[in-house]
Amino acid sequence: MSVSLRLAGPLMVAQVSYMAMGFFDTVMVGNVGPLELAAVAIGTSLWHPLYLLILGVLMATSTSIAHLCGAGRWSDMGGLVRQALWLSILLSLPAVLLLRDAIRLLQWLSVDPPIVPVTQDYLDALSWGVPAVFAYIVLRFLSEGLTYTQPIMVIGVVGLLVNIAGNYLLIYGHWGLPALGATGCGLATALSMWVMLICMGVLVVFHKRYRPVALLRRWDWPRWRELRPLLMLGLPIGLSIFAEASIFAAVALVLGFLGATVVAGHQIALNVAAMSFMLPLSLAMALTARIGQALGRGSQETARFIGLTGIALAGLIMAIMATLISTSARLIVALYTDDLQVADIAAHLLLFAALFQISDGFQVAASGSLRGFKDTRIPFCITVLAYWVIGFPVGYFLGIGAAWGAAGMWVGLIAGLSVAAVLLNTRFWFVSKSAIYRYDDINRT
Repeated sequence: MSVSLRLAGPLMVAQVSYMAMGFFDTVMVGNVGPLELAAVAIGTSLWHPLYLLILGVLMATSTSIAHLCGAGRWSDMGGLVRQALWLSILLSLPAVLLLRDAIRLLQWLSVDPPIVPVTQDYLDALSWGVPAVFAYIVLRFLSEGLTYTQPIMVIGVVGLLVNIAGNYLLIYGHWGLPALGATGCGLATALSMWVMLICMGVLVVFHKRYRPVALLRRWDWPRWRELRPLLMLGLPIGLSIFAEASIFAAVALVLGFLGATVVAGHQIALNVAAMSFMLPLSLAMALTARIGQALGRGSQETARFIGLTGIALAGLIMAIMATLISTSARLIVALYTDDLQVADIAAHLLLFAALFQISDGFQVAASGSLRGFKDTRIPFCITVLAYWVIGFPVGYFLGIGAAWGAAGMWVGLIAGLSVAAVLLNTRFWFVSKSAIYRYDDINRT
């Protein structure tokens, strides 16, 4: 458990730094006005699921590197990372096109008309950083697979500082620059993405810890026979994460019918919940790497133990977060806004966010542990069932049908996360147990 925490600690700082970008985006653009805040909220609701979908596909890099590292197959790592970088480029192109043509989707969803053009301007600006962030993610997952997480923490903090400075200059128009509002917020985010890629690239090329990978030893064109295993492993991961993230996006878009004030309050509560989620998510990433390395060494029992203790630790962490959120809701909201209507909505929704913290911790830790076992297809089916067959219909029925509003939609989120937690942990219990039996049978024969 202590090793998992030691690996997860820097990842937690890095993930919280990434989510803190969203916090500062929300706070700093919120000072411009509710329209700009709602535009960034809806734009983020479209970008974030897309980002997580591709991030999930690229997570196959971390799992594969961990298995190669555990087996001592250093010579195979460079080629795998080069193919993963090609994959990141291939996935970036449609993402950029989708972001730059989001106005049609916004209009089709009947988002409040004044919000639509501001949201599109924000997404246009942010799209400049998309290729950089996905290339950075590949290099980051290389580092995670090697269980070398300290640089990820440092670079995450650097990205946050660049984002804050960029927001200050471009949102408000300091130092002679034009005040761009939501557009400036998107440009600052794109700038931070490029800075993070450059920092990580320099580190991977020149630091001795990565020297055995030999990333620049040769040039490789994309090869389907090497891209296919990454896609087969990563696509269910990406779709699972997308299924979870998209339900949050769908909730935000449904609430868009209720006006900018409700959307703004929802965005504040969601941002707090998302920052809290970074803690077990970081632990889950560490579990993936540790379990992958253990399995690469042929230590199935160790892999199972790592997963079980990590899941328990995630539940403990989120129980603490649930207590903090429920007892400090008003104080937290005061950091975001002084609008009384927005603050009342956000504080109320934070009480629902506190209720699903433990379930959220259990489900993401189980998912990370299953990725370490390269078990991704059944978890994807579980995720779709939990969020879209149970969670969203319950939320829509209560929120819109029964007129509970935002509170009803958040009850649906609680239902979906709880079902996912139970089913994913059950899946991990049986997968890890059967891996031990299979390994013992092979040894006996």
